[in-house]
Amino acid sequence: MCGIIGVIGERNATPILVEGLRRLEYRGYDSAGIAVLRGDDLQLARVKGKLARLEEYLAEHPCTGWVGIGHTRWATHGPPTEENAHPHTSARVAVVHNGIIENYQSLRKALQQEGCVFQSATDTEVVPHLIERELQLHPGRGAVEAVRAAVQQLEGAFALGILIRGESDLLLAVRRGSPLLVGLGEGENFIASDAAPLVPYTRRMIFLQDDDVAVLRREGVVIIGLMDGQVLQRPVKYSQVSAAFTDKWPYRHYMQKEIFEQPTVLGETLKGLIDAAERCVQLGTGLEQALAAVRAVNIVACGTSWHSGLVGRYWIEQLARVPVSVDIASEYRYREPPTIPDSITIVISQSGETADTLAALRFARQSGQVVLAIVNVPESTIAREADFVLYTQAGPEIGVASTKAFTTQLLVLACLAVAFGKARGGVDAGQERHMVEELLHIPAMMEQVLLQDEAIHALARVWMHAPGFLFLGRGTCFPVALEGALKLKEITYIHAEGYAAGEMKHGPIALIDENMPVVVIAPRGPLFDKVVSNLEEARARGGRLLVITTAVDGGETVAAEAVLTIAPCGMFATPILYVAPLQLLAYHMAVLKGTDVDQPRNLAKSVTVE
Repeated sequence: MCGIIGVIGERNATPILVEGLRRLEYRGYDSAGIAVLRGDDLQLARVKGKLARLEEYLAEHPCTGWVGIGHTRWATHGPPTEENAHPHTSARVAVVHNGIIENYQSLRKALQQEGCVFQSATDTEVVPHLIERELQLHPGRGAVEAVRAAVQQLEGAFALGILIRGESDLLLAVRRGSPLLVGLGEGENFIASDAAPLVPYTRRMIFLQDDDVAVLRREGVVIIGLMDGQVLQRPVKYSQVSAAFTDKWPYRHYMQKEIFEQPTVLGETLKGLIDAAERCVQLGTGLEQALAAVRAVNIVACGTSWHSGLVGRYWIEQLARVPVSVDIASEYRYREPPTIPDSITIVISQSGETADTLAALRFARQSGQVVLAIVNVPESTIAREADFVLYTQAGPEIGVASTKAFTTQLLVLACLAVAFGKARGGVDAGQERHMVEELLHIPAMMEQVLLQDEAIHALARVWMHAPGFLFLGRGTCFPVALEGALKLKEITYIHAEGYAAGEMKHGPIALIDENMPVVVIAPRGPLFDKVVSNLEEARARGGRLLVITTAVDGGETVAAEAVLTIAPCGMFATPILYVAPLQLLAYHMAVLKGTDVDQPRNLAKSVTVE
């Protein structure tokens, strides 16, 4: 959840750290801080609140050093305060941390009994004190060995950046369970939670694995094992992340930029999954062979990715005729599901580092299941540990409320469903060509949907003061209703609920009165008349109706306070296109209400703790 940056080189570290934190702030923004080392002088700057407050503090209290670490926090242990902000320190050690130290209470108690005084309520503060103790107990062993000995005592998930007073040519990093990478520069080297803050300086990166210790000096980096201290060889990879992705210009917010990037990233995603000339889906021979033998599917994900999995279930069951279960990752392994022979588990995660989804992947692997990952980050832990991987080509998604990740996940699931049906004999060559034609038209159709931005902005102005919303849909539009409600909750703080339209009369209808907006997703098709009946039930009780439906010749016939129309489209395009107006509605309402669109309260982008 939290963001970590570190640098060692020949120039002042502070500007690099601050700019890096700006690119990482989507990971958490409860507090921010840096520590820089210049000789034996360890300087610390920490503030409660967002990065802008740290910049203000540094303008009045400059810090200069050639090696430094920085942190932007999403609070777990202890409230957002200056005392709980990172870096945390002992006499000689400064530490930044992403993750959770599960045994911190017993470690803290033992350290207090030895005379350590703690200044914060965090789990992290035990780490610098443990390292300090190892330095005191074994003064001749060296800083690297002291860190190894201290970190071996930790249980849980962590990515650590460490400075030690007196070690002006040393920056240490340790990873277990939380993402951390090393950037290789010329006369300078870096650590970071992801590639975004490093691409202005280098594209050569090492993605640390669990129990790796990175020893960074100005002239080079060595990776050693945490437990045995042996030198390890880790591949150097070249990041494809563009610095332009982390710049929101000319848009006001990252979320707005990412909504309008959807036509482009949908097209990029298709390039990796479809042979446009042959009009066929190509996922790779190994995966397509594996699909032919599958008898059951488990889809596991969190949040927005779970909603995409719910849509995928409809498609896979319809085309491949195999049963599909969809689980919330944080619940999946704890209900101890029985293992079905010849089943496949599909895990979906934008970051590829979602802690609950990664735990579900490992549970599935231990249960003997084949695992397919749908992720956006090729170098992520989930991508590395899955048997097969399909990539969404969404590029970095900085806005905390996911938009383009959702629609590219749906596109991948659509291609997977076609390939699944083909592998099991349910989709013939002619049907595949027809479906691929539909998929290839989706980017252009998305551009047309986004042209309704101004009309949706006008609707947002009318509806922005509503106390709550209901979102209704049937079939693949039921998960779209869930996603629309989630977007509104995340960034406007208005309570909203999504329901299957047929369930409205089983409870939610009690909420409907003249103050309750009801957003109805109603594409024309086999379920249209049933959705209209549900719509009329809401209208009869005074509900204010916004209907998103199919454009038809001769004008619109659906009776509602407001109607948005989308051109006729097929089964795959429907949920992808119909979610875009809901994204825009939430965005414009949030802007009008003055909330922080890109960094909504209490949320963070990459959930790397359980």
